[in-house]
Amino acid sequence: MRAARYFGKEDIRVEDVDEEKCGEGQVRVAPSYVGICGTDLHEYLGGPTFAPITPHPLTHDTIPITLGHEFSGIITEVGKGATAFSVGQHVVIQPTLACGTCYACKNDIENVCYTGGFIGLSGGGGGLSDSVVVPEGSVLRLPENIPLDIGALVEPLSVAWHAISAAPHTEDATVLVLGGGPIGLAIVQCLRALKTKTIIMSEVSKSRQQFAREFGAHHIVDPKTSDAVAISKELSGGDGPDIVFDCAGVPASLTTACQAVRAKGTVVNVAIWEKAIPFQPNMLVFKEAMYTAVLGYRRKDFQAVIDHIADGSLRPEKMITSKIQLENLVEGGIKALINDKESHVKILVEMGGK
Repeated sequence: MRAARYFGKEDIRVEDVDEEKCGEGQVRVAPSYVGICGTDLHEYLGGPTFAPITPHPLTHDTIPITLGHEFSGIITEVGKGATAFSVGQHVVIQPTLACGTCYACKNDIENVCYTGGFIGLSGGGGGLSDSVVVPEGSVLRLPENIPLDIGALVEPLSVAWHAISAAPHTEDATVLVLGGGPIGLAIVQCLRALKTKTIIMSEVSKSRQQFAREFGAHHIVDPKTSDAVAISKELSGGDGPDIVFDCAGVPASLTTACQAVRAKGTVVNVAIWEKAIPFQPNMLVFKEAMYTAVLGYRRKDFQAVIDHIADGSLRPEKMITSKIQLENLVEGGIKALINDKESHVKILVEMGGK
């Protein structure tokens, strides 16, 4: 079968590999659509970071590994003891890999398992292949009214949903989102689905500003030409936003978040930071504001996103800006997102599972 294999920095190859056996408690999925994630770009440009160069503690794999962790598909085989699904069902995959025995796993926060990883990043197969075998517990059924291409958006939207769940959100909240990349835009959509009163997006890119408007942001701020702190305070009655989501992950965004948030408000770090930076905690201390961090998602976040797409309160179809074939993954997908990010939110690889 075909599979996109990651060998290291700037080295992704579409190769023929053997299918893995579908074992006990597992199901085989034919991927239909696979989203290309910012993490995939980081691996291509500067990795390996998540991809294991020594045996991963759960998959025992090392690079090369098969990529693809944002995907929908169709079940083609059900292993012994897997009883929740049947052949032909349309599904999405929660790619979390967790040991099941550490403190995090025992306390229902498997997303921060001490030895965890991701299907499509840590070995054990991936969505950028004609067939992938996954644990039955990683599978969620797609309702009939959600197309398979939209299903591939459930994973990034679940990152956003999980981030929102980390703060004391109410419909009356004023929220500032820093950074209009795919996850920042996903947070805007989820906030809109939750009927948030005031959503402010801070973003320098004109095209991503427009995406933010289309996805439901009420106010747009260009931090290069305007004072995001002053404007967000003005829009919140002078106190500052109740919640600030930092999706940019740069020193300026951290400072903006801490200066903007109201007293006793919450800053949620969504970004993955590449290096250490200076930080002045007094920006939070003097307001008794809370700074918290999130990683990935939990199963309930996936289910919430699926439910909201199904009932029409979450309509993410405009996130899809291009569809490509697997053979065009690097040039039409990876490099397009690196070199022409102004034009794209989410590029999907169409794998053929129908």
